[in-house]
Amino acid sequence: MKVSAVLSFASLAAALPGSRTTKSSNAPFGVTAAHSGSDIHFLPLTASGGHFWLGGKSQTYCPSSVGASCGKQDDAIIYGGNALDVIVPGGQQIYVDGSGALSFTVPHSGYIPAGSSTGPFKYTPGSSFGTWTYSGQGASGFMACPVPQAPSSSSATPSATATPLTAGRRSAQPSQWQVYAALQNATVPSGQVSDCLGFDALAMGLNVTSDQLAWEYI
Repeated sequence: MKVSAVLSFASLAAALPGSRTTKSSNAPFGVTAAHSGSDIHFLPLTASGGHFWLGGKSQTYCPSSVGASCGKQDDAIIYGGNALDVIVPGGQQIYVDGSGALSFTVPHSGYIPAGSSTGPFKYTPGSSFGTWTYSGQGASGFMACPVPQAPSSSSATPSATATPLTAGRRSAQPSQWQVYAALQNATVPSGQVSDCLGFDALAMGLNVTSDQLAWEYI
């Protein structure tokens, strides 16, 4: 049980001046995966490279022009069930792309590729943990799919061309875990949906102020 994932959200769940309520279905929340006895149990949901992952850290950007008006989030914070909670004008919408991968839009663009699904996503608050679900295309929630890692001559120092998958995230694990809608016809990294693990997306309502939010996820 990776308690650190739960504690990272719990630190934000404490009431703060000017924060938003955690009990509304439109509240910001963080997600932790639950699949007892598996490698993904209690890994936090993170966002980078236009997609979502379990474990590792999110990739965010805060322009120097806004100073301390935004923060850096290691875990993904979702708002209203179908968008990342960000400051960037226009926001960043969450969708499922044509392969079944849980994805988010590029900053300053609302473009969603043809063949994608924008929902329905649903956040249900709870007394400690609530739930976050996706039921579009007949999906039964979410699943985490292993991403095979290419052999590397050195894992200590990422190369200049490192991607979010190769930049040392979860270096002690044999695979990255990419989040997909739980669809039998999903096109997953290993080529076999049977390699994926279904999980419950436990959602913790968060009290966050704007200066704690990422400007954008990248």
